[in-house]
Amino acid sequence: MSRVSAPSGQSACVVSVADRILRHVEVPRTRYAVANDEVRVAYQVIGEGPLDLVCLPSAGSHVEIFWEEPSVARYLRRLASFSRLILFDKRGAGMSDGIEGVPTLEQRMDDLRAVMDAADSSRSALLGMSEGAAMAAMFAATYPERVTSLVLMGAAIRCWLPPDLDVDDPAIVAYIDEHLGDGFSIERGAPSVADDDRIRAWAGRVERFGLTPTSFRAMMKMNMSLDAAAILPAVSVPTLVIHRSGDQIVVVDQGRDAAQLIPGARYVELPGSDHMPYFDDPDTTLALIEEFVTGQRHVPEPDRVLATVLFTDIVDSTGHTSRLGDRRWKDLLADYDAMVDRHLGEFRGHLVKTTGDGTVATFDGPGRAVRCATAIRDGAQQLGIQVRTGLHTGEIELRPDDITGLAVVIAQRISSTAHANEILVSSTVRDLTVGSTIGYEVQGEHDLKGVPDAWTLFAAHA
Repeated sequence: MSRVSAPSGQSACVVSVADRILRHVEVPRTRYAVANDEVRVAYQVIGEGPLDLVCLPSAGSHVEIFWEEPSVARYLRRLASFSRLILFDKRGAGMSDGIEGVPTLEQRMDDLRAVMDAADSSRSALLGMSEGAAMAAMFAATYPERVTSLVLMGAAIRCWLPPDLDVDDPAIVAYIDEHLGDGFSIERGAPSVADDDRIRAWAGRVERFGLTPTSFRAMMKMNMSLDAAAILPAVSVPTLVIHRSGDQIVVVDQGRDAAQLIPGARYVELPGSDHMPYFDDPDTTLALIEEFVTGQRHVPEPDRVLATVLFTDIVDSTGHTSRLGDRRWKDLLADYDAMVDRHLGEFRGHLVKTTGDGTVATFDGPGRAVRCATAIRDGAQQLGIQVRTGLHTGEIELRPDDITGLAVVIAQRISSTAHANEILVSSTVRDLTVGSTIGYEVQGEHDLKGVPDAWTLFAAHA
């Protein structure tokens, strides 16, 4: 991590008459991308710059109401002056489809990929704001070939809410029901303008149309379980982390930690207490972003990526051979391999190799990996076979016909620890699937041969 000072001589932005006219400027057309599960994701494209820049917003957003506030419109148009800017509302927010429950980081990665594909963006810089930072970092680590650079602002990489907060407490529910839509988010999100009635009214519209009270509480629940720290060391693209020293939403330690965990990250700590970047000295962050995303042409090596590694091992294969004979066991293995291939295709897994009595595969999302492991286990049982399965998410090195790295060793060791028909996962897999329907049962701490420290493992039930 390199730490530098902010550019000097830049004053705070004062909303001018020209800025106020922006509320009457035509808003970019809203279009829809379709994610894998048929969820429609609203997005906009503005600007004709030489590079694509995707902005990943915080929990509540609305791509059209954003443009109603001159300071925000000015900020977005400034980004679009040096890029082809792509904006979108995450599923469950703004103009995107509403959903039941809380979306996972994996689903949100699917949404980002769908938006980039729909906008014909093969490679892009990513600007992750607040909780959008975790999704941006996970996407950059998983698909480095599609990311030119990464900027994280006010990055929430782990829970920023009080640990004893009960979102379902009747008093909390009543408060959200009463105040969502009155602009209360501006009080801590941008205290520098909290007394501005016009900006507060705009914030209220974003709250009211960006999230319902139910979805707002669901997002709070997800953020209380958020911990993306484990994936940050796998980020290999050039990264800039910007954080306000007095941020009232996400404490500055989170920004410092993010920059420490991402190899080679550049860290800029700015004075001020605003979490939103639009109001208190926006020109400084805009200058930092422009310099960073346009001043480097580094193409990341795609041989090291973040992936979820799956190991399966057939229980008592020697006994099967003795009972069935070589011919029948070979035929049964062929049926097993065909079943595995079918499920890998269904859950977008990549077969790395077979090991005679097992399988090694990778996935670009941990939730899909767990569900695929469940399908493989169930399919094996129908064939009269029992398997033990291990899963871990981490950085791997891609080779022509194999994968290597500590994450691969960990997944293999977890697999060897599992019992027959058991799917064991690391805490990293569990943490990255928070909000999904996958259930977990803690299996205690285990020493994994050749791996430092004790590891807490969980039995997955998809």
